[in-house]
Amino acid sequence: MLSGLKQIMVSGLKQMSRFILRVAVFVGIIVVFMGGVAVSGYMGSQKSFWGSVRQEPVPSLEGAPIPVHDPNKPTVAVLLGNENTEGLDFAIPYELFSMTGAYNVYAVAAEKQVRSLTGGLDVMPHYSFDELDRLLGKSADIIAIPYMTMRNPKNFEPVREWILRHKETVLLSICAGADNLAATGLLDGKSAATHWQTMPVLTKKYPEVSWINDRRYVANGPKLISSAGISSGIDAVLHVIAQQLGEPAAAKIADELKYPSYHFVQNPQVEPFYVDLRYATYVLNNAFQWSKKKAGVLLYDGVEEMALASVFDIYSDTGTTRVLSVSGTARPIVTKHGLIAIARHSMSDLPKLDKMIVPGTQAKLRATEEIERWNEQGKRTELQFVHADSPNRFLFEVQLEDLARQEDLLTAKHAVKRLEFRADDIRLEGKPMPLETYAELLFTFAVSLLAAYYTDKRFFRKQKLPRGGQGSRTLS
Repeated sequence: MLSGLKQIMVSGLKQMSRFILRVAVFVGIIVVFMGGVAVSGYMGSQKSFWGSVRQEPVPSLEGAPIPVHDPNKPTVAVLLGNENTEGLDFAIPYELFSMTGAYNVYAVAAEKQVRSLTGGLDVMPHYSFDELDRLLGKSADIIAIPYMTMRNPKNFEPVREWILRHKETVLLSICAGADNLAATGLLDGKSAATHWQTMPVLTKKYPEVSWINDRRYVANGPKLISSAGISSGIDAVLHVIAQQLGEPAAAKIADELKYPSYHFVQNPQVEPFYVDLRYATYVLNNAFQWSKKKAGVLLYDGVEEMALASVFDIYSDTGTTRVLSVSGTARPIVTKHGLIAIARHSMSDLPKLDKMIVPGTQAKLRATEEIERWNEQGKRTELQFVHADSPNRFLFEVQLEDLARQEDLLTAKHAVKRLEFRADDIRLEGKPMPLETYAELLFTFAVSLLAAYYTDKRFFRKQKLPRGGQGSRTLS
């Protein structure tokens, strides 16, 4: 009797162990399958934004003009990294300082080779570091430091060394460019701002820095300034302009841009941003939205730098859209303030597009030849003048509203927060949530569930009867 009871107990333990193993395998297959799909999708989306490096041949740059140097003006050097540079982090200081007419403003890199901004916009630096040093015979008067990726520290080293050689000049970091500035050690023992998404990382990476999360920008005197996330860079640049040229000059720039948040220039105190459920939408869009829309962006001479970069930045970073630079000519284009940009596609070699954006508040006047060429080729995609159709509004507002209509409210609201855009008059209308993303998430879960069920049925639910039995039986 005891022997029989022992056998029952052993058999029960085996069945329990087998059941636990089956559950673990079942859950594990679902987790691994969904995790693999999510990681693959997320990494691919991130690469298309943060790692979009030009693969196409570079057209001849002969004759591409460089802004004339005026030795009587102070010089602003806006840096380009050796990997990718965040587009709006670069374009904001480039355009705002240029708009004053009081500075020489140059795009500068370690070498004079084509550099890629996030999302797939390619630009040519005006000067290499050494060339600018020889031209000036001294430091640039202001060095603007956008976020430059540092996947390979060796690639960043020339940038770091050049900043350190000119550490006595005015240093202005934009958004997560504080990471690049902090990497030099020049922020040690000082206060700094950065983007709210990078704040948890940088507080651990650079504990010697006092990170401030409730200001649009932080000034350690007149020569060391750091801004919080993207649109906060506008406030930081206008602060520097006000300090150097006077407050009316900064106010004039804000008025020309129709910038609605100028009051932050004088008082940068704000309620801090933190990660919330909107960030989950961003992650899921990147991971599970497979059928990404394709948006073309028409490059033309005279386009404003922020308008151009913002299309790549706002749409592409959501994980919902691939943005393609398009030109009607093989030559480089020259933006309103002399930046040299190069398209990756001509009108004749475009894939099918969902939309075609012509950026810039003066697009209908400045891009007439390109618009005519587009229409002559019989392109069916209607041109969208996202800025020119709303010339009395700030460019971020109209694009965020268009994004909400294209995608959904949750996606657009995260984009607003990512930009740290705090205006009250933005009007978002659209679907409440990214239905396509959640549908593909549920589809992935269903496929993983079937895979787990098949594996369980094939390998665990059937086993031979003990010797003396007939056939086989199924364990439930």
